[in-house]
Amino acid sequence: MTSTAPSLPTLDSLRAGLPNFCGWETEIQSVSNHSDPVFLPTTNLQLEKITASFACALHMHQPTIPAGWQGGLISHLQYMFEHPHDGDNHNAAVFAGCYARMGDFIPQLVQEGCNPRIMLDYSGNLLWGFQQMNRDDILNNLKRLTCDPQYQPYVEWLGTMWSHAVVPSTPIPDLKLHIQAWQHHFAAIFGYDALRRVRGFSPPEMHLPNHPDTLYQYIKALKECGYRWLLVQEHSVENLDGSSLQQAQKYIPNRLIAHNSQGETISITALIKTQGSDTKLVAQMQPYFEAKGRNRQMLGDKLVPSIVSQIADGENGGVMMNEYPRDLFRIFHEIRDSGSNYTGTVPVNGTEYLELLDAAGIAPEDYPPCQAVQQHKIWQRVNLSEASSAAVEKVIAELKQTDPSFHMDGASWTNHLSWVAGYENVLEPMNQLSAAFHQKYDPLVERDPSLTRRSDYQQALLYNLLLQTSCFRYWGQGSWTDYARELYQRGQALVASS
Repeated sequence: MTSTAPSLPTLDSLRAGLPNFCGWETEIQSVSNHSDPVFLPTTNLQLEKITASFACALHMHQPTIPAGWQGGLISHLQYMFEHPHDGDNHNAAVFAGCYARMGDFIPQLVQEGCNPRIMLDYSGNLLWGFQQMNRDDILNNLKRLTCDPQYQPYVEWLGTMWSHAVVPSTPIPDLKLHIQAWQHHFAAIFGYDALRRVRGFSPPEMHLPNHPDTLYQYIKALKECGYRWLLVQEHSVENLDGSSLQQAQKYIPNRLIAHNSQGETISITALIKTQGSDTKLVAQMQPYFEAKGRNRQMLGDKLVPSIVSQIADGENGGVMMNEYPRDLFRIFHEIRDSGSNYTGTVPVNGTEYLELLDAAGIAPEDYPPCQAVQQHKIWQRVNLSEASSAAVEKVIAELKQTDPSFHMDGASWTNHLSWVAGYENVLEPMNQLSAAFHQKYDPLVERDPSLTRRSDYQQALLYNLLLQTSCFRYWGQGSWTDYARELYQRGQALVASS
């Protein structure tokens, strides 16, 4: 991709066939870490004309698995194409179409006089899979949305963990590596200007850590990488007194506060994803109908439009594959035909909404505070001014003994699945590989940051991040945990080699 300034290097989209996701961390941070508005200069919306808004995101992911020729790394999408008679693999072509179709839908809607909005969340695994499969048709459709100024006001990319790692059980030193790797890879494919506009973050599985130190380091890493806001599931957060969010509170930005075990505090803006994970919500444009029932409400000392935030898989399930195109066009045509493209209930993207609030004089300090669930139980027993790791861990241990509902596993879009329980055969190797990676490379990188451009570092980082993909713990024991074991063995061999 071409660079935006003489001081920034031109990034190849791949290096030695692997994702270009490390090596130029300082340059990437210089692009992403800024406070300039990115949607405000081009938005055609005015805050005072909007009653309520809805922001929809599409989450797209396929894991990387060691199941190609002679055990090579391939995208699970490629595996689906190569094994069409296994399970739902016959949907491979449909899935591929879903990954590309917003590049057709948005231009068509704009041409038809609509004012659409969409947020896109694609894992690094998936983007690399498109490159591996030479699916330039998909990538070019996405580049059309991302790089053509005509469509930039309508589309917002959300950052994510490169290899779809669930944050609560990801080794803390790897949190920032995933975040940086996605930014690096995204810039290599779509360019620096596109990365500069990525201000919101979409966590895999909507998983929010609630251990004080993990959450603190997570938010710290996000802010260091330039992110302004985070999408969170409503049931994964609580008010500071431990109560659930009030009804109206779900429809305005919140300020997610994290205290670590040393008593340090950090915060980031959170947009609240309402309800559970159900593709019908986005596929049938439910956020639009939910927003129609909302009004303007007080935020600070000003009346502002409510926002209904929602995300769903963009390809998975019959409703998304078949009903979404019908309802997407139907709703945007309805909005257009009622003459209310810019007034009443309108679509909006997350950063666009927050920048409109900024322009109206509303600061993040005006947002209601919240924290990760279960943390009230900790902080009512630990005085922040006297906090220590020993004091926090002692209280956590006591709560686990006395409160059956207490846990430090974090919370996600669902409470009936665990990414920890029963997966010791994945988690222990995952933690071992991470520790070995950091033991070898952290001192070297500290002495010479450019070492991250070396091929051995790139390969070792790849296996470290790949092993943390949530899919190896989502689908149960069997072939998926076997994939994890194979990735671990290869990663350990790479790290052990001189």
